[in-house]
Amino acid sequence: MTDQTQRRDGSDRRSPLGGAALPELMRAARAQLAELTGLRPETVTRFERTEDGWVLEAEVLELARVPDTMSLMGLYELVLDEEGVLTGYRRIDRYERAKGSGQT
Repeated sequence: MTDQTQRRDGSDRRSPLGGAALPELMRAARAQLAELTGLRPETVTRFERTEDGWVLEAEVLELARVPDTMSLMGLYELVLDEEGVLTGYRRIDRYERAKGSGQT
């Protein structure tokens, strides 16, 4: 067990499924998307385990407008490998904040 996965009290903070802890995966995915696109995710709306790793959907502010309810939001799908490294992303929806995503 590495120092990164062990808490001060000696307990293991890895996810029960193995690998990094889930909150760490989410933070890493958000940081990687921000680094690549310059867009900072506001909310993670989906977080799902796959055969090859993880899939997340995150809402990002793409264009700020006044009033804020008219701002343009983007819904991005992020694909991560088992270690939490972003292997791909794509925008799957774009909408005004007040209207919400058309995805179900």
